[in-house]
Amino acid sequence: MGNDGKRLTRSNNKMIGGVCAGLGEYLGLDPTIVRIVWVLMVLFAGVGILLYIILWLVMPKPTVE
Repeated sequence: MGNDGKRLTRSNNKMIGGVCAGLGEYLGLDPTIVRIVWVLMVLFAGVGILLYIILWLVMPKPTVE
């Protein structure tokens, strides 16, 4: 596994905390897709809210380049 310089951080392209947009940027997905999946997790699985809060606290803010 090579280190390609990608780092999981919150995004400045945020609606609430930047978690979904940060995950989208890291995974190479459109942040809107990640947000839709997140809402479905909240509605059907119920774990989305708690997971979002945990990631919001754990994920660092993006560095200014």
